[in-house]
Amino acid sequence: MEFSDILKKRHSIRAYLDKPIEAAKLKRILDAANSAPSAGNLQAYEIFVIKDEAKKKAIAATARGQKFIATAPVILVFCAAPERSRHYGKRGETLYALQDATIAAAYAWLAAVDEGLGAVWVGAFDDDSVISAIGAKGLVPCAIMPIGYAAEKPEVSERRVLSELVHEL
Repeated sequence: MEFSDILKKRHSIRAYLDKPIEAAKLKRILDAANSAPSAGNLQAYEIFVIKDEAKKKAIAATARGQKFIATAPVILVFCAAPERSRHYGKRGETLYALQDATIAAAYAWLAAVDEGLGAVWVGAFDDDSVISAIGAKGLVPCAIMPIGYAAEKPEVSERRVLSELVHEL
């Protein structure tokens, strides 16, 4: 698929078919996340792949009642690893690690679309509950991303016109 087509096909999918994701597709998605740029190539993030039904329900429970999360065959949880960015001091720990994790998540989402899958970026969750659910002490959860075969086709959302958000100086 052409990159411009991937961007056009990327939508927030919140309903999934009861169909597993093939291991090769999941690996390509994780490889894409791993290829994302990071500050100093430190890759200051961790990715948790959740397939277990009880764990998926636990993750959904952390996300303000967004029960649809548990219906996806796979949930990826992206966490910043501040310790890996200590080299850059406070800014590395509080910003670069977060950026690393979110760029990796964006790459994973686009790769999922390229694989014919749907996903959504979930940012509304309780950090401490996510950490407890996945056993991620010392990490900062940045995104929960359910992934699966779409069981819906959302309408295209309006986007701001470039003249409203781009500022030439």
